Amino acid sequence: MTVEAFAPAKINLTLHVTGQRADGYHLLDSLVIFADAGDRLRFAPAESLTLRVTGPRAEGVPTDGRNLVLRAAELFGGREGAAITLEKYLPAAAGIGGGSSDAAAALRGLAALWGRPLPSDVAVLGLGADVPVCLDPRPVRMRGVGEEIVAGPKLPERMGLLLVNPGVEVSTPAVFQALARKDNPPMPHPPGWSSAAVMAHWLREQRNDLEPPARRQAPVIREVLDVIAATEGCHLARMSGSGATCFGLYDTRDQAEDAARLIGTGAPGWWVAAASPYRAETRALS
Repeated sequence: MTVEAFAPAKINLTLHVTGQRADGYHLLDSLVIFADAGDRLRFAPAESLTLRVTGPRAEGVPTDGRNLVLRAAELFGGREGAAITLEKYLPAAAGIGGGSSDAAAALRGLAALWGRPLPSDVAVLGLGADVPVCLDPRPVRMRGVGEEIVAGPKLPERMGLLLVNPGVEVSTPAVFQALARKDNPPMPHPPGWSSAAVMAHWLREQRNDLEPPARRQAPVIREVLDVIAATEGCHLARMSGSGATCFGLYDTRDQAEDAARLIGTGAPGWWVAAASPYRAETRALS
């Protein structure tokens, strides 16, 4: 049996930094959704555990213990083998949870391949703050250091997403360190939305507290936001996570695809992807 799993891009629609613990970890309050743009993983039975990375974004991705996919596999106890292929489409260190989503997909895929339960919540959190939220990719509200996850609001029936990364890496520790304050107000309870326009209206009253320090570290982020906001039908342009990927919200995927073509032509060195909200799927292949 071969198992496939999809690792969707994570989008922080909001990211409020509400405090900092004594151990240095920051407290967050974030509304998270996932897009149907992402990486793909395949798992096949094997005598030992191996990782091969392919795809258009494979360059520079480690295939040893530095990769979260292998670290996720180790949480099962190392008793079984698997040949893992990671087909990489998402840019690294981009604020859309690529490595964390890969690790979460590895946990889902290997649990299916080996017929094993998922590791404990504590063990999963040990892989990184974003891995638990990526384990069940759906709209959620994430609080604390990533361990408090509750179901998010209902998304509009129709909505388009645009993801744009200018090809610069932003240091997450440096962004947090440069925050003007770390005890910002939390997010109000998010309602459901009838349309992308209504959703964007609510989101405009919220924040990504990491966006200002990220823009100072990588000024091109402001250019990306301006370019997205100028596309036809864009209701909101904002940075995701600690950057440098930014997103746009549209009424339809067709509008997002039109914007992707326009931006891709004007900035061929940028990573650009049109998407829709994602529904999780892991399947076994005979």
